[in-house]
Amino acid sequence: MDEPRWREGLNEAQQAAVEHDGGPLLVVAGAGTGKTRTLASRVARLIDEGQDPDRILLLTFTRRAAREMVRRADSLGATGASKVWGGTFHAIGHRLLRQHGPAVGLPPRLSVLDQGDATELLGVVRTDLGFGERGARFPKKETLLGIYSRIVNAQEPLAQVLKERFPWCDADAADIASVFTAYTERKRARGMLDYDDLLLYWRALVTSSPAAEQVASRFDHVLVDEYQDTNILQTDIVAGLRPGGVGLFVVGDDAQAIYGFRAATCEAMTMFSTRFANARVVPLDDNYRSSQPILDTANALMANAAGGVRPKQLRAARAFAVAPSRPLFARASDEAAQAAFVCERLLDHREQGVPLREQAVLFRAGHNSDRLEMELGRRRIPFVKYGGLKFLEAAHVKDLLAMMRILENPSDELAWHRTLGLADGVGPATRRSVMEFLTLPNTSAVRSFVEAPLVELAPPRARPDLDVLRTALAACLEDPTIGPDTEVEILRTGTRSMFERRYDNALERLTDLEQLQAMAASCPTRAQFLSELTIDPPNRTSELAGPPLLDDDFVILSTIHSAKGGEWDVVYLIHAADGVIPSDMSLSSKEGLEEERRLCYVALTRARDHLYVIHPERFYDHRWRDDDPHALAQPSRFIEEIRPLFAEPSAEEAVVLTAAATPAGPDTVTKELVSLWA
Repeated sequence: MDEPRWREGLNEAQQAAVEHDGGPLLVVAGAGTGKTRTLASRVARLIDEGQDPDRILLLTFTRRAAREMVRRADSLGATGASKVWGGTFHAIGHRLLRQHGPAVGLPPRLSVLDQGDATELLGVVRTDLGFGERGARFPKKETLLGIYSRIVNAQEPLAQVLKERFPWCDADAADIASVFTAYTERKRARGMLDYDDLLLYWRALVTSSPAAEQVASRFDHVLVDEYQDTNILQTDIVAGLRPGGVGLFVVGDDAQAIYGFRAATCEAMTMFSTRFANARVVPLDDNYRSSQPILDTANALMANAAGGVRPKQLRAARAFAVAPSRPLFARASDEAAQAAFVCERLLDHREQGVPLREQAVLFRAGHNSDRLEMELGRRRIPFVKYGGLKFLEAAHVKDLLAMMRILENPSDELAWHRTLGLADGVGPATRRSVMEFLTLPNTSAVRSFVEAPLVELAPPRARPDLDVLRTALAACLEDPTIGPDTEVEILRTGTRSMFERRYDNALERLTDLEQLQAMAASCPTRAQFLSELTIDPPNRTSELAGPPLLDDDFVILSTIHSAKGGEWDVVYLIHAADGVIPSDMSLSSKEGLEEERRLCYVALTRARDHLYVIHPERFYDHRWRDDDPHALAQPSRFIEEIRPLFAEPSAEEAVVLTAAATPAGPDTVTKELVSLWA
């Protein structure tokens, strides 16, 4: 009998994990050890041996990752893999809450607030309670959302969160609590959930609701990717879905737990065997990505960890035509020399046959690449930077989605606020008049608006645009069976005149909305379309249009957090200075410092063949406002620990690294800007 396709190419440890049966299994998958292949093979094996794919749940941290694993399972012979319940915690939670929401006190029609909308609603509540005008400092809406989210996801009381993370807000604890109470009541009255609510209510659904047993019995197998990134709510949800652990399969790497700011904790990994007494642990140590010299630096770095991370020793499993070179550590005189060195090496590797898109520059924070971006532009080296504005944060996209949200949930106060604000001449007074007329919460609000006597509610200047809105919304109401793509088309074309008046670059923005319409075609309902976009949004329109053309070539610039999961032939880690990596904000606690160590580990293990770590001795620090806003810093303490494993620059490279250069800073930026119009 032929060997099944899902077993082909698996090493001994991977095969042991894929073929495990019975109790809970934790796969400790080091960087580059084939965790995606292991998960996909596990799904393929279950389906190949008769498991109903509709009873398999695959939880990931991006919708993209879920799609890729299901696709790979299908390619490994899993007929019907597309029926697997695959998605993010938030997406699956929303799907289940729409089915079983009444069991936890939720209405059947729900709107999901993205982070921007949640921030705005907190701002509205803050203003309504008078805290914005009391003549004393009070946390802004963004700070309030940070406090609230920490309380929910870490399950820590307000007093503890304020003391440990927002000490300057401690005196306002009682008033902050009143804001959160009003915020929660406002959401509930209008059928709105924020991101944190999706997890909070899902946990209640599977742990304490009348439907808990029904939901838990819905799945025979639960697989979880990136388990080290789960927070307390998510680990409780996983345990609630598989109370005895049978059919539970989780994969993670505690050495890559870098999302403490999202309340993720290494305890998800370290406490797995405690939570599930009959758990089995399978380590994956064969690395199929990096050369052994690169892995040696990563192994040495984690060998110095202060505990809490399972010991691992990654081994290179790739074949190399020539002996791999050691990673290189370079000290640059300043940021300009660092940028020049990176550009020289980028172009050298390109000449040697490594495309620019197989080279990545990583950094701790987005502003660390400012000087490099200027140098790349001067040398006409194209680049794409990850970590910028998300597609759904663009104003015109939020405008159109607000119209769809009021069709889905007519009581969505924020969506009405944004939609009405699109009309020329509609200010706070007109918005207030119209919304009072609609008497929110009101499930018939859209119908009331379409039929409203707006002559009495709005000034003459606003009426033409309000009539445009009414006509477009009325067209959507005429046929409740139309798909979301048709609805986007009706709204996009019906309100075109408003977008053309409101935005200078209207043509480009309307093109974005066409991409939005194309994306909507893949969703059967408006509710699913809105929830998928809100819960797991694309970063840019290119994600809607597909991958770039094969002849496109550009360098990748990315924060280390955004680079997690990526890999490149050549990686440059810049600004490897103490105070940057590790961040000086992390030095006050042992936990914070150890998370920075893991962040450095993630950066090192993104490289396949070549790794460069660069430390500028002098660099611009945006926090300083004195006559010389530059900082001097020692190399990262993490790199200093493992310096003997790095090679030294050649004489030719040393010339570039020590070249005198104009300090980067505000004056340099001004000169660069002036050159654009001089």
